[in-house]
Amino acid sequence: MILRIVKMQFLPEHVVTFLHLFEERKERIRRVDGCKHLELWRDAHDPTIFFTYSHWENEAKLNHYRFSPLFKDTWSKTKSLFAAKAEAWSLNREMLVL
Repeated sequence: MILRIVKMQFLPEHVVTFLHLFEERKERIRRVDGCKHLELWRDAHDPTIFFTYSHWENEAKLNHYRFSPLFKDTWSKTKSLFAAKAEAWSLNREMLVL
C-alpha cells in the first residue's frame, strides 16, 4: 500500500475555486482503479494550505493515475491556483519493528 500526501498552498482568492474543483472531481478520483481512499485536509493555522491524503494499492496504480487524462486536467487547473510549488510524498505503509 502506498500513502500519498500532497501539500498545496493557494492564493487566498483561489481557495474557493480549488474547493469547488476538488468537490467536483473527488468521486471520480476515488473510483480510479487502485485508489482505496482520498481525503482533503486543511492546515489548522493557514487557511490557504491544503493536503490531499490518499491510499493506493501500489505505486504502479498511483503512476497510472498520475499519467491519466483525469489527473492531467485536474492538476493543470489546480496548479494554476497555487501561491507556492506543491510538495508530495509517497510512503510505504508498514510497521517498523525496532
